[in-house]
This record gives sequence, C-alpha cells and structure tokens, in this order.
Amino acid sequence: MDKGNITSAYLNSGNKCWLAGQYEEAARLYRYAAELGNAEAQFNLAICYENGKGVEEDAEKAVKWFRLAAELGDADAQYNLGLCYMHAKGVEYDAEEAVKWERESAKQGNADAQYNLGVCYKYGLGVEEDAEEAVKWFRLAAELGDAKAQFYLGVFYENGEVVKEDTEEAFKWYCLAADQGFVEAQYRLAEYYAKGYVVEQDWEESSKWLRLVAEQGYAEAQCKLGTYYENGWGVEENAEEAANLYRKAAEQGDSEAQNYLAMCYENGYGVEQNMDKAKELYRKASENSYEEME
Repeated sequence: MDKGNITSAYLNSGNKCWLAGQYEEAARLYRYAAELGNAEAQFNLAICYENGKGVEEDAEKAVKWFRLAAELGDADAQYNLGLCYMHAKGVEYDAEEAVKWERESAKQGNADAQYNLGVCYKYGLGVEEDAEEAVKWFRLAAELGDAKAQFYLGVFYENGEVVKEDTEEAFKWYCLAADQGFVEAQYRLAEYYAKGYVVEQDWEESSKWLRLVAEQGYAEAQCKLGTYYENGWGVEENAEEAANLYRKAAEQGDSEAQNYLAMCYENGYGVEQNMDKAKELYRKASENSYEEME
C-alpha cells in the first residue's frame, strides 16, 4: 500500500471513530495521517486540540496543526488560524497576520472568512479601514448564504454607505438573514413592517418578527413587544402580557421597560397596584437612564 492510500486509510478510520464518539482513537489516527502530511488530518487534529477531544486541550498545539494544514492550502485551516491570531488563542494577537490567513481562505470561497475579512475592512482591523472593500467581501459571503454578511450588506444599503441608498435592496438582504434566524435582521424587519418601509405597514407581521427576537431574550424587543400588547398593535390587547414583557426586559436592566413597568404598578395595569414597587422601578429607571447617558 502506497503512502497516499495509507494516509487516506488513517484519515477515514479517524473520521469513523470521531462520528462514533471515540475521540481518543480518532485523534490517534488523525495524528498518523497528519504526520504523513495530510492537510485534512492536520486540520482535524487541530480541532481535537482546540476542543480537548481525545487529547488534552492545548491551544498552542492546535495552532501548530492549523498552520501546517493552512500552509498546504486548506481553506478551513486558514480560516481557523486567522481566528487564532485575531483572538490570541495559542498565539499572540496579530491582526495583520489574521487578515493574511482570512484572505487566503476567503479567496478559496470560504464564506466565514469572507465575512471576517469584510469586518476587518469595515473596522480597520489589521488593514486600513475601507468601506468599499468591506462591501465587496460582505457581498461575496452574502451570496454564499452567510447570514451575518447578508445583514451587514443590508445595513450598507439602508444607510447608503459606499453603495447607493436602496431600502428595497436592504430589505431583501434583511429577509434572507432573518429567515436564517439572524436576530438583528429579524429586529430590522419588525421595524420595517411597523413603519411601512418598502412594504405596506403591517403590525401583525411586525409583531411576528418582534416576538422571535423577544423569545431569544433581547430586552429591547421584549419591551417593544410589550407596547404592542398594551396598544393592540398586531396582537390582541392584553395588559397582563404587556406587563409580563416589560418585567422580562426590566429584569435585564432596560430603563424604558422599568419605566413602563413602574407605570403598570402605579396604575394597576396588568398587575396589582403597588406604589412601593412603582417608586422602586422609577428609581431604577432613572439610575439606568443616567448610566446610559454617561
């Protein structure tokens, strides 16, 4: 059996062990193939070290194997090596080196790397800030289905930054990202339907998207959905549900929700009237509003 067949045999056996949850045996087999120069095995072994699967967790060893695979042209390894440099995992922080490896991966069509490269250009991480270059990479990632890139591309179109302002195009990208569960895009859609941007005003559709965000624990969405129940916007008016949503957001320190919940206690709206609780919530809302202004 030649070297290539031996390497493939080790790699395939390692993959079977990994899928069976036999991580120690998988790592052992990956090591054999990795030491024979197989990039996929080197990447897999790096993942073992990164996550402590089958071996003791070791970020430096993970970097070692990511680097070997990356130098052989493995796009996933290049992407992960870039992340290691960006987040100082197993190596010192080096944004320029991170960009170098993200770019290598991005050029091979890795959507995650393309998104990361877009972020680097947007915020000037490891490269000079360049909005046009950011849009270029976000678009490539978005067209490959990356939800984060789809959202940011939508933001560029909404704000008319670099590209011509186009709320319809923004809405298109927000829809694609929202359908994949990207919470910021879902929140944007709730606003679009509430205000009648691009689409006809539709409070029911707005409440649908807002509920999805609120159910993921986002205080701002919980508070806003509370106002929908208080006013009957797209939902049946329900004082108890409004107060409940205000409470959830208030418990996360949202000053607007604390203020609304205070009014509920003051007026007995959806809760039993309680002036002491109202005063306490007004105090917290005031303190939090001041902190938010600082």
